[in-house]
Amino acid sequence: MSPPLPDDRRLSWVLTAVLGVAALAVRLWGITYPKDLLFDEAYYPRHAEQLLTWGFEYNRGYSFIVHPPLGKWLIAAGEQLFGYNSLGWRFPSAVAGAIAVVVLVRLARRLTGSTVLGLLAGLLLALDAFSFTLARIGLLDVFLQVFVVSAVACLVVDRDVVRDRVRTMGGVPTRLGPRGWRIAAGVLFGCACSVKWSGVWFLAFFAVLSLFWDRVAWREARVPSPTRTALRRGLPGAVWALAVVPVLTYLASFTGWFLGETSQGKAWAQQNPETAFPWIPDALRSLWHEHAQWLEFHNGLSSPHPWESGPWSWLVDGRPILLWNPQGLTDDAGDQVVRYILMVGTPTLWFAFVPALLWLGWRIVARRDPAAVPVAVGIAAGWLTWFLNLDRTMFIFYMAPALPFFVLAVVLVLQDVLGRRDADPLRRQIGLGAVCLYVALVAATFVFFYPVLTGQPLSQPEWLLRMWFPSWF
Repeated sequence: MSPPLPDDRRLSWVLTAVLGVAALAVRLWGITYPKDLLFDEAYYPRHAEQLLTWGFEYNRGYSFIVHPPLGKWLIAAGEQLFGYNSLGWRFPSAVAGAIAVVVLVRLARRLTGSTVLGLLAGLLLALDAFSFTLARIGLLDVFLQVFVVSAVACLVVDRDVVRDRVRTMGGVPTRLGPRGWRIAAGVLFGCACSVKWSGVWFLAFFAVLSLFWDRVAWREARVPSPTRTALRRGLPGAVWALAVVPVLTYLASFTGWFLGETSQGKAWAQQNPETAFPWIPDALRSLWHEHAQWLEFHNGLSSPHPWESGPWSWLVDGRPILLWNPQGLTDDAGDQVVRYILMVGTPTLWFAFVPALLWLGWRIVARRDPAAVPVAVGIAAGWLTWFLNLDRTMFIFYMAPALPFFVLAVVLVLQDVLGRRDADPLRRQIGLGAVCLYVALVAATFVFFYPVLTGQPLSQPEWLLRMWFPSWF
């Protein structure tokens, strides 16, 4: 059984808002520096500008339109507000990063039944150097992260709403009525897939988990044949909310492509009328062909890159990404100055991921903990699936949508360190002291690494002090 929610709804929202505003302010401070295009900002801000101009990516010089347009539309919104500059293409990322902090607070609060643990989850995400850097650059992955965690939060609310409805039925299986939270989850999962295709793993995994939760609700109500009841009462609605709605949302993100007369690849079906399924509208067949080309690109993406990394190394910051490092800088005295922007996770947080995974497995096996299951599913969808094609060129920022679930895994460990509410007072005080000490250590580490997250001028010894491993150079 999931723990009941605390009765501090208003206070919890105030504290959540304060944390969210603080996270946004920290991410926006100095976000325009440097004004150079960083890493894949060479592509997405330009595509966003083209979306504002034509409604589609007018990309005739090279073939790197390999992602759906929604994330680029969000970047375009910033460019519409502030112009085609570093503030314009980075501002939406900062907003998305702050929203992810807020949503994670609410999700953790609902999973654990504790506002303190919810705020702790949001604080750890806000203090993560990787999340901080990701929210200060015009890439797509921060939007994927916020859509995924928001969709999962909606499904968890739907789980609790359905359980309450089933309880009121007195064991008699009848219609559950409209499930707005599940439909909202479907829209958000569709938005995630409209940013990057890796969102489809989260959609598939959590759609199955949602049906499993329905079965658990009917079983707790002692309904005969809970599996059959769950499929009968939940499957039709699940097909609509978690299959049809995401597809419609995904197609809607291509509205500009459909409306454009010269959208890339749109004339393919007219130029190839003898292809299969001629009864399907030409625009849809052309879009399908474009997706086939994108899939071929992603599956064949195996060219070496100096900052590529494998998913096994992500959990320990094995190979972060150097975003910016201009050469030949000196201070007023003529001494060499290093300016470094490194996309690296806060080590004292990320080094806890592996122990937290082991503890998460123990909570599932030994306790059948309902809070641990969605966390494990999120990690499986966002991290384990990258092991399916190890020949592909990968980067640490692919970890973005799975990161909130790793943070939740750490929070579940801290929950056990803190101890039960009815535990001995001395035990609780010791646990609280240990948790506060750990959070303070994470915060201090974030502050220590702040100069190499924002490109602050450092002397050579100061910079080397922050380069903990050879793979960080």
